[in-house]
Amino acid sequence: MNFYQNIKQELIKNENYKRVKDYSKNRSDLKTYYNVGKLLSEAGKKYGEGIIKKYSEKLTYELGKGYSTSNLKRMRQFYIVIQKGVAMPHFLSWTHINALLPINNINKIKYYIKIIEEQNLSYRELRKRIKNNEYERLDDKTKIKLITKETIKVSDFVKNPILIKNKYNKYNKDKITEKILQGLILEDLPSFLKELGKGFSFIENEYKIKIGDSYNYIDMLLFNYIYNCFVVIELKTTELKKEHIGQIETYMNYIDRNIRNINQEKTVGIIICKKGNKFIMEYCSDNRIISRNYVLN
Repeated sequence: MNFYQNIKQELIKNENYKRVKDYSKNRSDLKTYYNVGKLLSEAGKKYGEGIIKKYSEKLTYELGKGYSTSNLKRMRQFYIVIQKGVAMPHFLSWTHINALLPINNINKIKYYIKIIEEQNLSYRELRKRIKNNEYERLDDKTKIKLITKETIKVSDFVKNPILIKNKYNKYNKDKITEKILQGLILEDLPSFLKELGKGFSFIENEYKIKIGDSYNYIDMLLFNYIYNCFVVIELKTTELKKEHIGQIETYMNYIDRNIRNINQEKTVGIIICKKGNKFIMEYCSDNRIISRNYVLN
């Protein structure tokens, strides 16, 4: 087989196709890069790794820019990833795919493809999510659920740790108060809600409730429209303590009895603290409550 001539014809055919049918050029690109990647993989097995550099020089001379060694290696990696069982849907742009190709965890790639589609992520947004280790910050149980396609709960996609923006590093992370922490969250509320997962909407901070003769204030009250439930957020700048569990459980029960209607699911509680305590959580009998650490970013 003349690998070089076949690769050259694939690329020329793709360029001609895009000139005529611009509306579907992404589909043509992906098909072409897959075919070229396959040919490069087979050529490499026969002639060695150096063949890519040789082909790159010839293609650049004959067809122009766009066929550097790194670009050809990406096409080969694109083919290899698909061979490993990762579907690359046509809604993915080549720039999206280039951000995914360096990832060597197949389940991680599938996770990012899923959120690209669900949240319509741009290339820059995707790069930011990858850089912030979003997949790594998911609970291990959530990762298993994604693989086995089990039912997901509202708390499953809450990251750990939660990244909270500290603009201009204006606050010392060791001397921060709960009030300051809340202020930082409110300064960039959309980013914070994305750290919790999808479907969250903000209701109010310092949400006032009356228990007996005294008023209490919930740090933040949210609603998740996908899972149809209220979410109580409590902020703690210390290590998780047992009294934090009792406090948030009281607030959750109040919301359930006084605000939640019969068509809504039970309230969920998220304690965001400086440091978790797995031993306390082991003895928390209410599985609607979760604890997550925060990191000023």
